Amino acid sequence: MNNHNGAMIRTMPDGTEKQYNPFTGTEVWHIPGRKNRPIFTGIPESAQKLVDVNMQDVCNFCPSRYLITPPEKSRVVVRDGQWVTQHQLSPVDVVKEVAEFRRIPNLFEIVSINYWKKNFQYHLSEKNRAWKESYLAVPEGRQHVLDIIDLKLRYSGLEEKEIKAIPMDQKLEMADAFFGGGHELIVPRRHYIDGAEYDSQLASSGELSAEEHYHYFRFTIEAMNEVYADNRYCRYVAVYQNWRKEAGASFDHLHTQIVGLDEWGVSLERELKLMATNRNMYNEYAANFAALNNNVICENDYAMAFVDLGHRYPTIAIYSKSVNCRPREHTPEELRGVSDLVHAVHAATGSQISGNEEWYYMPNDSIVPIPWHILIKWRVNIPAGFEGGTKIYVNPMSLSELRDKLVPRLFELRYQGRLGSLKIAEECPVKPNSLKYYHRSLE
Repeated sequence: MNNHNGAMIRTMPDGTEKQYNPFTGTEVWHIPGRKNRPIFTGIPESAQKLVDVNMQDVCNFCPSRYLITPPEKSRVVVRDGQWVTQHQLSPVDVVKEVAEFRRIPNLFEIVSINYWKKNFQYHLSEKNRAWKESYLAVPEGRQHVLDIIDLKLRYSGLEEKEIKAIPMDQKLEMADAFFGGGHELIVPRRHYIDGAEYDSQLASSGELSAEEHYHYFRFTIEAMNEVYADNRYCRYVAVYQNWRKEAGASFDHLHTQIVGLDEWGVSLERELKLMATNRNMYNEYAANFAALNNNVICENDYAMAFVDLGHRYPTIAIYSKSVNCRPREHTPEELRGVSDLVHAVHAATGSQISGNEEWYYMPNDSIVPIPWHILIKWRVNIPAGFEGGTKIYVNPMSLSELRDKLVPRLFELRYQGRLGSLKIAEECPVKPNSLKYYHRSLE
């Protein structure tokens, strides 16, 4: 498997823990002697008191600034206890009600609509073209679109006279990115937690209720499906969350990003090739390995979470047990099971730790099954020159240290009634080969 006699983890006589990730080929060392601090969930000394702050008007993702972002593609509202999804609202209707979650285009796309137009002759679907026309037909809609286009050009460094010189038709064509682009944001309502007194009390994924988090996941998957449906050339929709600026976020307001791609990406391609040699590798190298080494932190009937080896940052993996390999194929019960464990890990982590959430699943055009799994990475260390030159990464936390930080927090949170249904640590059944994805290839 590697140059260390096939071992995924070795502990040297001095206590150095050497880890090898069989999926990515990444080599990681944990060197003992670093300070092991508990998870901090209090108020930092640097926190500022929130005085006369409008909780709905903190950043551009907040409810009072709905028209500072591009046209909203869809939203989720709660009415009479029911979670209702609405699509393609007019700018007049958008500001009439506060949404629990919003789906909006990213103002600065990673993969732009021009990429799809110039490389694939992509054009708006009939549905999205009709939406654009109806949106622009309303004076408020036309003004909103032009204001956002001008804002984007201003952010791009153009002077006012340069912006004014751009023909109207060209600006309206640029607006195609708002109505049929493939880089979108899923934005929850809160910036700070309810009742926040300090600016450190941000509303992270873990601060949502388990029910809210489930609908956050459900709405994200609906958006993924629409990106696929709108763009026949899209082979994979990447889903990720950057929490806090240290992890790559533009705003300290919770949001998930989805990006349509015409490739799977190197990491996923490597995993799919490995599957050809060992169909059960996700059980052997992930779930079973974690169980045998006491690295499982929580589990329910539909998913399991464990501290994962061979990452440059402390990482927790959440794997779906389902035979269904794509998020949209999961039943509501299976989706809730995955959501509950992801939410539990975020809640145990707390809002003070910067991190990334990354989704991996079976691509639309793949015949090789892989389980839907999600990695949560704590951005608590900065890779240095040594790592860039050797490709050996230094992780500040051993697997057991990371596990021992999370497990007590999970018990505490469950006692408080903040988590969904789950078993913790020794309570977990950890049955061998509990991931059933490989049954799909036998159908």
